[in-house]
Amino acid sequence: MNEIRPGQSIELLKELHILTRDGLMNQDSRRKLKQVYHLCQFIEPLLKEIGQDIQLVDHGAGKSYLGFILYDLFMKNTPGKKTVYGIETRDELVTKSTELATRLKFPFMKFLNLSVEDSIDSPLLPSKIDIVTALHACNTATDDAINFALKKSAKFIVLVPCCQAEMAQILKKNKSNPLAKSALSEIWRHPIHTREFGSHLTNVLRCLQLEANGYQVTVTELVGWEHSMKNELIVASYKNLPTKKAKEKILHIIEELGLLELKEKFLPNN
Repeated sequence: MNEIRPGQSIELLKELHILTRDGLMNQDSRRKLKQVYHLCQFIEPLLKEIGQDIQLVDHGAGKSYLGFILYDLFMKNTPGKKTVYGIETRDELVTKSTELATRLKFPFMKFLNLSVEDSIDSPLLPSKIDIVTALHACNTATDDAINFALKKSAKFIVLVPCCQAEMAQILKKNKSNPLAKSALSEIWRHPIHTREFGSHLTNVLRCLQLEANGYQVTVTELVGWEHSMKNELIVASYKNLPTKKAKEKILHIIEELGLLELKEKFLPNN
């Protein structure tokens, strides 16, 4: 099938229910595989840049589509030790993924029943990680993934944020502050705008936070909007160039919009 990349294990795609037992693919599976492959296109050059030994952590792994396909395409038959850790809170998915990795003889795939937040200090993970991914990590789980990556000195961070509810709640709660009486507050007066503006603002602050910690940040689409509305892809590469301007911009945005309760979150050492 021309949708499947050369070298991809057909057995794996069947186990992930992307292919049926007869090797067929429905429209939903085709769309899912397209999304994962598109994300792999962004991650593959990062793997090549790191070299032979790689530690990759996938937060909110779910059924571990991304981890399995990355390992199958780019890690299993290459020199060096390349380990993929899948972090997931649903124990049944951790168990199934562990069993699947054993069946497929993928010895360096490990799955841990942890929240993203708990994984930050877990002794089950190494002290340094090369790549951190979080695909559709809901609400503050994306922020936890960023904190994890910063603590683990990650070289690369690949994020597709999802369902950012925290900011919208804070904007709604603070509607009575002085800013709420200005024309600027019209940006988030209606509930749907509060949600959309809160989501956008959250990602803006995340990007500035990464820049403040020495990362070069690129923001783009993951796939076309016809496939997913949760579509923003953030790729951060560590360049050891922390910018004071990024910190100043975070502080300015927080103060201008009356979001002082978020200061510690985005400027923890300010």
